Amino acid sequence: MKGIITSVLLAGCIICSASCKKELGYTGFESDRNETFTGEVVLSTDKAIYNPGESVTLTASTVPVGKIYIRYRHLGETVKEEAASSATWTWQTPAEDYMGYMVEMYQITDDGEEVILGTVGVDVSSDWSMFPRYGFLASFDVMTEDETNAIIDNLNRYHINGVQFQDWHYKHHWPLAGTAEKPMETYLDIASRNTSLTTIKNYISRIHHYGMKAIFYNLCFGALNDAADDGVKEEWYLFKDRDHNTKDFHPLGAPFKSSIYIVDPGNPEWLEYLGKRNDDVYAVLDFDGYQIDQLGNRGTLYNYNGEATYLNGRYTSFINAMKERHPSKDLIMNAVSGYGDAEILETGKMAFAYNEMWANEARFNDLYNTIKRNYELSDGEARTVFAAYMNYDKANSTGSFNTPGVLLTNAFMFALGGSHLELGEHMLCKEYFPNDNLAMPQELSETLVKYYDFMVAYQNLLRGEGEFNTVNVSSVAGNDANFAIDNMQRGSISVFGRKSGKYQTVQLVNFTNADSDSWRDLNGTMPEPELIESLAVDIPVTGTVKRIWMASPDIEGGALQELNYSAGADKVRLSIPSLKYWDMIVIEYE
Repeated sequence: MKGIITSVLLAGCIICSASCKKELGYTGFESDRNETFTGEVVLSTDKAIYNPGESVTLTASTVPVGKIYIRYRHLGETVKEEAASSATWTWQTPAEDYMGYMVEMYQITDDGEEVILGTVGVDVSSDWSMFPRYGFLASFDVMTEDETNAIIDNLNRYHINGVQFQDWHYKHHWPLAGTAEKPMETYLDIASRNTSLTTIKNYISRIHHYGMKAIFYNLCFGALNDAADDGVKEEWYLFKDRDHNTKDFHPLGAPFKSSIYIVDPGNPEWLEYLGKRNDDVYAVLDFDGYQIDQLGNRGTLYNYNGEATYLNGRYTSFINAMKERHPSKDLIMNAVSGYGDAEILETGKMAFAYNEMWANEARFNDLYNTIKRNYELSDGEARTVFAAYMNYDKANSTGSFNTPGVLLTNAFMFALGGSHLELGEHMLCKEYFPNDNLAMPQELSETLVKYYDFMVAYQNLLRGEGEFNTVNVSSVAGNDANFAIDNMQRGSISVFGRKSGKYQTVQLVNFTNADSDSWRDLNGTMPEPELIESLAVDIPVTGTVKRIWMASPDIEGGALQELNYSAGADKVRLSIPSLKYWDMIVIEYE
């Protein structure tokens, strides 16, 4: 089991309020004036992920005048605090592995109030698959190095730590154009698009610069119509009939080179053949792993000998063969609509769970059920990444993503401990990744930065060790809020509990104004939720409460807020300042 520390008290931690700082004579960066900065400082880091003890270089878009401080938190504990002295500085991370931190820049006003100016998350993990934040690339025509760098630079600000190269390959059965000894510099991909080997190499180099992983995409069983010329045998295919007259295939028209014909992914000769093709890929391109794709449940098929074959029953052999051939490389396999999920995850060889969600899994509750099933199938090891395409029908024509729909879906996914494959050269709207019909509005782009910061900073509570549990949140008399416990219901606030060591988290997601129970927001009609203020609630407790705090990506960039509460025999009563999309309440026990 990957070791993850979710409830640690770091040695030397100091929690000190603004008034305490004044009493102790604590002084921050000061100029000749002391006035409150009313804007927002944009903070950024030089990498997406760090090894324990590694130094982080942080940059602020500006350092305002006045008393300005930097605070580094792990969950509720302050690891370090210092005065801001310049717009760029370094921080050496602690030695603990698999930790999330929130870096806060704040100001002390003349009347002693603390004002959050900017925040950024920091992921300290030696293995990216512990907390995967998966992005993609889908176009590889001739580009300048500055152009490729700019795209990866942007992904770094969202802390994307792994990038899938979609449809980069020459042919499914022959992914590297040319040979390992003589690769082709330019070629046409499977959709007849120009592709540059140098562009791919430049992308990989920049990805590694930020500590990210580069993962190549390919089917586990795809062959084009010229595969026989490249050594693929007729006996390897799967057929719709026992007499091997009709090959199973996935039809594709122009501009694609060919339809995709299905071979048996467990056939030993195919495993050797594709294994050699992957050897060539790794020999030429510094990829860190293989994103294995499939096409879902295709029913009963037959091998060349007329034996009934079910694809999911062949995945174990494929995964084991690929891992044995390249044990240091990561494997991720798509469970399309859940097909083959048990066979995939029970190998124990997946970097994480990857679920492409479709119309039969369109409800928010399907996201919840998928995460729980992945957790059970992997004995709590596998984190979940959703390939879930937003505003799918709206993307049939050009336009913009619906910001409330995307934020509500991400709030729900992230609150459950999942992450969302959605960011690349553009935002993802279709299963054909190059489709860029929908643009990201500036508001969505800027707000998503805060959501990804939040996911990183609180990853130990959201995605670390722990288990879902039921928390029966109820309204205080006179408050008419409707809570849906472990469920999503329109007109309600969804509540999910999770116990992690001494921490009990209570996630609140605002569906009070939702127009659908579908995360897909097909036509971009999901309305913005109304802001709920001063939400008074009772929450059951099971021990001695040390303190209660909350954080939200919708409030002050996810900075922690202490909550006052009154304790009863078996519950606490508290007031939540506001709820927009998503709040996380944290009860710390002694």
